[in-house]
Amino acid sequence: MGLPAIPIVSDLGLDETAKALNTEQIATVVNRILDQETAARFKVYLNTCVHCGLCSDACHWFLSNDRDPRFSPVGKVKQTLWEIIRKKGHVSPEFMKDCSRIAHTECNVCRRCSMYCPFGIDIAYLLLVVRRICHELGMVPQFLQDTVNSHSVTMNQMWVKQDEWIDTLQWQEEEAKGEIKTSRIPLDKEGADVFYSVIAPEPKILAQLIGNIAQIMAVAKVDWTMPSLDGWDNSNMAMYSGDFEIMGRVERAHYESALKLKSRRIVMGECGHAFRGAAYDGPKWLGWREPPIPLIHAVDFYHELLTTGRIKIAKKFETPVTVQEPCNIVRGRGLGQKLREIISMVCEDFRLPEPGLEHNYCCGAGGGTINCGPPWKTSRVKGNRVKAEQLAATKAHIIITPCHNCHSGIEDIISGYKLGMHVKFFSEILMEVMEVPDELKC
Repeated sequence: MGLPAIPIVSDLGLDETAKALNTEQIATVVNRILDQETAARFKVYLNTCVHCGLCSDACHWFLSNDRDPRFSPVGKVKQTLWEIIRKKGHVSPEFMKDCSRIAHTECNVCRRCSMYCPFGIDIAYLLLVVRRICHELGMVPQFLQDTVNSHSVTMNQMWVKQDEWIDTLQWQEEEAKGEIKTSRIPLDKEGADVFYSVIAPEPKILAQLIGNIAQIMAVAKVDWTMPSLDGWDNSNMAMYSGDFEIMGRVERAHYESALKLKSRRIVMGECGHAFRGAAYDGPKWLGWREPPIPLIHAVDFYHELLTTGRIKIAKKFETPVTVQEPCNIVRGRGLGQKLREIISMVCEDFRLPEPGLEHNYCCGAGGGTINCGPPWKTSRVKGNRVKAEQLAATKAHIIITPCHNCHSGIEDIISGYKLGMHVKFFSEILMEVMEVPDELKC
């Protein structure tokens, strides 16, 4: 008996592009990418892999799809890149359509598989090469491409115009002042200690998070600023579509904005993929040895505020909580222990997930996968049954996750598997428990 058929999903970004391509066009792009954009690392990975399959048990897609070998990391590479190389790029448009489906919608490039590979092969990198080829062919899921188009036109992923951005900041400053009278959102302040960076979903649909940070900054007496012009959004979905040129533009604008204001450092809000783009992928593509200004994630920042006493806890959060540890700041940056420490500082009943820290399962939404949109939601949620089982086992009521993609992905899992749990950003918990001096209260 053969393997079950992969459900057919209609996506204009793939379907219409496939109609316009031919084999020769594909071969030209493939060989250009492989010849000009890959080097020794690529060859070493391909020549080192012995097809052992030990990476399989690392992948939530594989585990959640009844251990179907097509969903194993090595299986994904075999179905895409190895076949492309074997045929020297002479593959059909329909084949490339399958490559895009696999690389964009069935892999979160979370790099958990690399921890299981006995040779440490970066399998996510190999699938990112596939995404790069797909991008150059225009073979990108429509919803993901739309976010890249928004980056290109507006320098943020959600088509937020400059006047809308400034209006939102002013609105949230007013809201914050209604709670803590010294709250401010300083715009374009030169020489501030902190340049605070967010992603576009905050002003678009989660503006209260900006108001929260204004209150936290006021209580901690932080010297900070935000920019009024381009460079405030660092979500950078182009990094995951394969459009590295746009990715580079977004990161350059981000750092140039902070440098223009002579900020001492950048604090990235609660987002893992944005941090990845700013800390690693963006600077590397731009040819920078290191970012031109120090950059830390919100977890580092909260840890600093709490351990130095700039934020004190009035009463710990009592509802049972667990944590979703974002791949790009825990596995990718080593912030897992600090994340657990700050949760322990503010929560009375913290239930650890198993496995945890760098071995924790991906949320299933990162790597641009959730940005592929509604057509792929069913397969995405089905592809993370193992995450639902892990979260349910904690018997927690609240899942804390300092990342927007994780937040949305975990919400989808809660809904899809009827877990009856809720998701919160760390700042939302901190707002409930931090001590506010009487002189700051309204």
